[in-house]
Amino acid sequence: MNRFNHIVIREWKRILSLKEFYLVMLVIPALLFSFYALIYQNKEAKHLPFAIWDDDQSTISRQLIFLLEQRDALHITKRISNVAEVEKLMQEGQILGAIHFPQNMQNDIYSRHPVEVTLYTNGAYLVPAKMIYKVVGEVIITGSSGVVLSKLEKTGMGAEQAMALANPVRLESYQLYNADYNYQEYLVPGLITVAMQMVMIMSSMLALNFEWKTGTMQELYALSNGSAIMVITAKTIAHLVVSWVNFLLIVLIVFPIFDLGVPAATFKFFIIHTLLSVACIGIGMFISALLKDIMLAGDTALFYTSPAFVFSGFTFPRWAMPWYDQYYATIMPYTPFLDAFFKVYYMNLPLHYAQADINKLLLFCAVMFPTAFFLFQRQFNTSTDEKAIRADHL
Repeated sequence: MNRFNHIVIREWKRILSLKEFYLVMLVIPALLFSFYALIYQNKEAKHLPFAIWDDDQSTISRQLIFLLEQRDALHITKRISNVAEVEKLMQEGQILGAIHFPQNMQNDIYSRHPVEVTLYTNGAYLVPAKMIYKVVGEVIITGSSGVVLSKLEKTGMGAEQAMALANPVRLESYQLYNADYNYQEYLVPGLITVAMQMVMIMSSMLALNFEWKTGTMQELYALSNGSAIMVITAKTIAHLVVSWVNFLLIVLIVFPIFDLGVPAATFKFFIIHTLLSVACIGIGMFISALLKDIMLAGDTALFYTSPAFVFSGFTFPRWAMPWYDQYYATIMPYTPFLDAFFKVYYMNLPLHYAQADINKLLLFCAVMFPTAFFLFQRQFNTSTDEKAIRADHL
């Protein structure tokens, strides 16, 4: 135990004294977490520039324009008169959407003729385009029902009966687990956790092979009595404690400052965060034990971790990806972590709902650590043999 504790403390000293470690494990995470939170400080996409093309100039069109002006998501900035203006303003980035009310719209409505209102959105900006479509759709449906209701009431029909005819099917929509479409609340925890995966893999990737570069491998061999299991286990504990420090930074500083997080789910978040950290450390140790060359090991770790956010399903469903992309997603620990994160953190469900995802994270640990033990033991034995041969030559 004394040897084991000595290696753990030695690793903490290396993390705090070597810039390759403390920059990656302590400085960069703090900067990244704050940077991600600041990007989405506005939380919601509001006041999207919008144009009106009103060829009807009627009471109804003015009422609909008034309703559009009351929506926080839209900011009516332009009045236009043709499609060419719509395209030009979109190309210049002055508007993200426009609506066209056709001539004789009010007359056609009163004559019970179908009316086509045209909405233009810039699909190059996917999220704003969808938000504009949602807002305008709600306004048009509300306005259409109001016109029909007004006509029916003028015929002497009662308000309840008129409402039943004007709006026979009522849709009530409830948005759960981010009802306000809050970008900061939704994206920032995901970006922070994917950054944690990269940090843990990159730092633990240096844990073993960096000993060769600093010329301290023989010292480590003597401390551990040549036991790869002792070295990797002790280094894992040291790196895991640092990951807990970053966890505290997230839940005690970043989340409270920016009013993020689900305090009631903090303990469950800690559990799956710990499992993610151990799985990532195992992968980093495996890469470090497999590749003695630091540059090659670093390139391998970057190639492995960089696409995690894209393939995880955070922004695009995995089932819609090609099969080979889905397969690639399964070999990254962030994928099962994210599935568990949605369940136990965003939805605040009990941990057993994420049991399958937890088992996948445990599987990463069960595969990576024994493989790393085996590979690093070979490095240890080889280094000892080489040292003995050099001693014989001398």
